[in-house]
This record gives sequence, C-alpha cells and structure tokens, in this order.
Amino acid sequence: MKHTKNNRRTFTKLSLAVALAAGTFVSIGLQSTQVQAEEIVAKLAFHWNPKHHSAKHAILFAEEVNKRAAGKLKIEVFPSGQLFGIREILGGVTSGAVQMGGIVPIVSFPPINKNYNVAAFPQLFQSYEQQRNFFNTDPVGKKLWDDITKKTNTTLLMYDPVGPVMTFSGKPLDSLAAMKGLKARALLKSERPRWSAMGANAVSLPTREVYTSLQTGLIDTLNTPPGSVEAYSWWEYLNHAQLPYQFFSDAYVMANSTWFNSLDPELQKILKDVGKEMGNLSTATILETGDKTIAAFKKRGGTVITLAGDAKAEFDTMMADKVVPEMKDLFDESVLEAARNFVK
Repeated sequence: MKHTKNNRRTFTKLSLAVALAAGTFVSIGLQSTQVQAEEIVAKLAFHWNPKHHSAKHAILFAEEVNKRAAGKLKIEVFPSGQLFGIREILGGVTSGAVQMGGIVPIVSFPPINKNYNVAAFPQLFQSYEQQRNFFNTDPVGKKLWDDITKKTNTTLLMYDPVGPVMTFSGKPLDSLAAMKGLKARALLKSERPRWSAMGANAVSLPTREVYTSLQTGLIDTLNTPPGSVEAYSWWEYLNHAQLPYQFFSDAYVMANSTWFNSLDPELQKILKDVGKEMGNLSTATILETGDKTIAAFKKRGGTVITLAGDAKAEFDTMMADKVVPEMKDLFDESVLEAARNFVK
C-alpha cells in the first residue's frame, strides 16, 4: 500500500511537471505567435516589369524598408501587372486590395480630376522638379493635387519617374507628311489630338498588349519614355525616334491612406524616409537612363531625329493651330494659365 502511494505521489509530481512544461511550451508558442503577428505584411504592386527603371527603384524601396523595419513591416512586391495593370492599380490602392502601388498619374489621375492632363501639355514643364513644385506649391496646382489624393484616399511615398516622353515608330518621323496614316498606340486622352492632327489612326492599348500589337502590325508607332522601349523589347519593331521630348512623365509609389495612417509613427517615418531617398535616386538617374537607351537604340541601327528649322516650325504650327484648340476640353483654361504663369 505504501509503495502504491509513493507511486501515486511520483505520478502526480510527474504529471504536474509535464503540465507545467506543456504550459511553458504553450506560453512560448503564444509569445512566438504574438511576435510573428507584430510583423505587418503589405503588398506593393505595379505594372512595370523588373527591367524597367521605375520597377528597379520601387524594388529598392521595398528592400530598404524591409531592412530598416527589422521584422515590424515586410513589403511583398508584385511586378509585371501580376495583380493590377497600369489602368487598374490606382483602384487597387484606393480600395485597399493592395497597400501600395506604382502609379503613373497621367494615366490614373485624369479620370479623377481632368485638370491633371495639364501635366502632359506638350513642352510646358521643363523638368520634373518644376512639374512637382507646381503641384506642391502653386495654389491652383496644390488644390488639384489635394483633390485627387483625397478622392483616391492615397498618400505619396516616393517619386519614381518613368521618363520624359518621345515618339518612336517603325516608320520615319522627319515630317508631318511622313507620319500621316501611322497606326498609333494611344494610352492617354491627351495624346489623341496630336495623333489626329498628324493624320494618324489611334488605338487604345494597355502596356501588356503593346508588344503583340507591334508584332502583328496593329500599331506601328507610340509615345513613350525611352526606357520602356528597351525594357519591354518594343525596339524590336521600332527603329525611328523623334525629339525633343514632349513632356516629363512622372510616376509615384503611393499608399492607401487609411492603411498608412494606421501604422506606428516609426513605420510611417521609415516609409517616408526611404521613399524620399529612393525617389531622389530614381529622379537623379532617369534622364541618364533615357540617354543610355537612346544611345543603345542608335547602336541597334535606330534613327533618332531632333526636329529643327523648317521641320520644327511645321510641328509647332500644327500644335498651335490644331492640337491646342482640341485639348481645351481636357482641362480648365484657368489651370493651364496657372501652369503657364508658374513656369515663366
């Protein structure tokens, strides 16, 4: 009987030890789960493929944020339109389907406020800095910017320009007569008056369909930053290019404001600080990137002409007489006037 009691006592102690150990393991497990739960996972989506200038810097942004956030925030990157195309990404950010997105504003913003079309007015702004300052400091420009970001529930994290826009074609671009009858890709409403004045036929196409459309002959010309011609291999079908640049096409990494404002101030600061650093890097190198692409384009046998003399005068007359009047419905005259006064 005594022996049985000892066994029971031993069993009771052992059971208690096991229970305590199990409790310890459960506690450790809960703590581990809690630590893991503290890491916020956010999605950053964009339509650029990883070879594109803007994609490279958006990826650098994500990598640096992940490094500095040290387990508190992890950004997962979805390039190449895996989640949203160029025309859909703003809606994805606004709805919260993704926390961050690479936005090409001249594509995404005019449906929200048509006056953003002023950013694509040919040869109005002379630099990215000038264009951004208009939206940041000019009363008219800032009112426009605030209206768009409020309606879309977005917060700017980073400037990530796609590059100044020029015309590329599979046919000569040295005169208006040469461009008549071209089959042009039109991504923006602001492009259509120019294509129409030239006698070109415009086709609306998202970025993912451009290569196939060039391949099949559906289009043979387009307006684009030089880097896109290389990144998407469009230069396999485009061997003529025309300067000067038409406008400075910017892009942004933007966050859903509700999500951003819910973050700890430390994480908000990391996102803003890294965004500023990577944005400065992207902006500082975009023109050089374009120059390198143009040099590579020439090396491949491409022809680049810079309009001058009578040829430029011919295009300038067309712009003044035909294109600008047709663009009047794309923005309020007061906004264009404010932008013109700003750049004087």
